[in-house]
Amino acid sequence: MDKQVIQLVDAFVIQHNLVQVLSNVNLAVQAGEFAYIIGKTGSGKSSLLKTLYADLPLKDGEGEVAGYKLTDIKKEDVPMLRRKIGMVFQDFSLLYDRSIKENLEFVLHATDWKDKKAVAKRIDQVIDSVSLPKILDKKPHQLSGGEQQRVVIARALLNSPQLILADEPTGNLDPEVSDEILELLHNIATNGTAVLMATHDYRLINKYPGTVYKIENGVVDQTSLFG
Repeated sequence: MDKQVIQLVDAFVIQHNLVQVLSNVNLAVQAGEFAYIIGKTGSGKSSLLKTLYADLPLKDGEGEVAGYKLTDIKKEDVPMLRRKIGMVFQDFSLLYDRSIKENLEFVLHATDWKDKKAVAKRIDQVIDSVSLPKILDKKPHQLSGGEQQRVVIARALLNSPQLILADEPTGNLDPEVSDEILELLHNIATNGTAVLMATHDYRLINKYPGTVYKIENGVVDQTSLFG
């Protein structure tokens, strides 16, 4: 039986100013599933993702992510939830004054990895998994956009998450590099980690199929865009 990683039932998504963005959201993502959230800029894609990693509160409806109930999650449990989620952003959000190795070490040290050998081994594993050899001593500005996004994906994988949330991860990349990133994310899903990706790039959805949830007029519906 598939393991459900995300479940929202009649959920209402609000922004920090308590303005309602989405209503009666019903969404389910299983382990190993690749799913898209599509919609115009400003439609609520990012707010939905923020709700899933408890940056925005879920006040109405039901929600569960990686075994944590969002409606009554305690403040001290939020970091534990986020260890089960890997985040991939459009703007990379890397530390540009540090090497790639130091960027990855920072995450592991922040999540209680203390053994130096274990840290080094895990970094080698995730860098190898995204096909980026010999870049650990470089700083982010020395890498291409595609290489930086691969580092971001490697960072997201460090703690073996149940779920990857990707917010417009190809927004700053050209089509060829975007395809490479989608292939990598699809491979991650094939290996058992659920991936939920927000995008407005229908070309990618057509080329790399997955479950599609469309946001329009404050409503989220599962849809089939191509046939």
